[in-house]
Amino acid sequence: MVIGLRQFMARVGTGAGEPVLDTDNGEELVHVQPSVSIALGNRSPDTPGTLYITTKQVVWLSDLDRAKGYAVGFLSLSLHAVSRDPEAYPSPCIYTQIETEADEDDSEDSDSECNDVLDLSKVTEMRLIPSDASQLDTLFQIFCECAELNPEPIEEGEEGGHNWVFSTDQLEDETGGDDAECHFHQNPTNLIGHSNGDHDLARTVLELQIHDQRFEDAEEMERVSDSSHHQHQ
Repeated sequence: MVIGLRQFMARVGTGAGEPVLDTDNGEELVHVQPSVSIALGNRSPDTPGTLYITTKQVVWLSDLDRAKGYAVGFLSLSLHAVSRDPEAYPSPCIYTQIETEADEDDSEDSDSECNDVLDLSKVTEMRLIPSDASQLDTLFQIFCECAELNPEPIEEGEEGGHNWVFSTDQLEDETGGDDAECHFHQNPTNLIGHSNGDHDLARTVLELQIHDQRFEDAEEMERVSDSSHHQHQ
């Protein structure tokens, strides 16, 4: 189920506090970036707050108002990118698109600045604007790493397109771990790419590589056998 952007007020500690994490389900804090403004939809940026990136979600908390905070799970982020083009947005930022359950017709004007009350369930864009623009590449890399920790779940019986997703550990699991017949000289993710579910195509590619290796080994053994036979003659 798509949750989208939501209000977040669960803080712990004094001062601005820190977000309360769902540690019972394995959520861990990955990165903290102070002095980050947030712009939702077409609205102007809020005053700077602190960005918390966890293994499950992205949380922004206002430094001035403990009642103001937003969170979005990585499963609800359909896109994230670095934006440095001043024609696209005045400030360098991390641009994200958020999946929502709202109808497309309703969401067209939902982000408008003219709305007095912001309906978070219809917000489809979020920009995170660090005061230090040199941190954008680091933030983007962390977003990528955490997104890989949250692959899109595939419902039973669902036949979608190939959302290529693959980590090295997943490929090792599919092929029985450290099989001597299956050694790669480059990262398997570079061969297949990233995906979020269906492993059939990737497994086929992997099996073809294994079979090719076995075929080459068999040819090599045959050549050695023939050479040995001629020597004995």
